[in-house]
Amino acid sequence: MDTFSSIISALFFVLGISALLSIVITSWRNGISPMPTSALVRHAAMAELRRIGGITNLVEAGSGWGMLALQAAKINPAWNIIGIENSRIPLAVSRVMACWSSVRNVSFLRGDLYKYPYGKADVVICYLFPGAMKRLDPLFREELTAGASVISICFALPGWTPDRIVTCRDMYRTKIYIYKK
Repeated sequence: MDTFSSIISALFFVLGISALLSIVITSWRNGISPMPTSALVRHAAMAELRRIGGITNLVEAGSGWGMLALQAAKINPAWNIIGIENSRIPLAVSRVMACWSSVRNVSFLRGDLYKYPYGKADVVICYLFPGAMKRLDPLFREELTAGASVISICFALPGWTPDRIVTCRDMYRTKIYIYKK
């Protein structure tokens, strides 16, 4: 192997290790790693979005790799969709996928999902863990306007009564909780 190839290989190795460390450190801080939503669960969540109607602004809290936001952007180009993520690598992947896709109504922001102003969101969709849902509860109660919806994949929003619970046909029988404020 020549010197140039060795340098390029070493560079990719260092970048790969750096990316992995970035994900591990952010996952440790968050208490969970970014997990993509399976195709079956995404399909069921999109069906629920279609049922809601009247959506202008949709926020994916903790957008991870951007799968939910990108799928939603494809089903209705009139929706303004924002994905909030604090992990740099999944955020970068989301942004690249948004650029490569044909959708133009989605943007991904680096930020803290607990500090995002949810007041203009018609729908918040999320696939988070129970601790995050507990922390979001008071924010949603305070900031979401009457009639806004929350779609939570896998984990219920404590203290809220879902309008619907959808059980997906995946191997985990994943539940999707749909709430209306």
